[in-house]
Amino acid sequence: MTALVTVRVRYFAALREALGAEEHIEVAAGSTVGELHARLRARSERHAQVLASGRPLRVALDHTLLEAPDTVRISTAAEIAFFPPVTGG
Repeated sequence: MTALVTVRVRYFAALREALGAEEHIEVAAGSTVGELHARLRARSERHAQVLASGRPLRVALDHTLLEAPDTVRISTAAEIAFFPPVTGG
């Protein structure tokens, strides 16, 4: 049986306006951020549009920007943040 971890997903800037500030989702321990991203896109049509794979997005894991997020594994409960490449202050 695969262990599940609860991930806190946070959205910023225009993503926050479209999807809300955050949501929690359970994923299998060892899933990649890319797998989580695909699962989020499958949640609703709105998620699919806002998080489309061709759109430029920045991703952070526990407040650390990821250069290649699709391959980073989630091993414990974590915070994943999605935001546009440029945000205002």
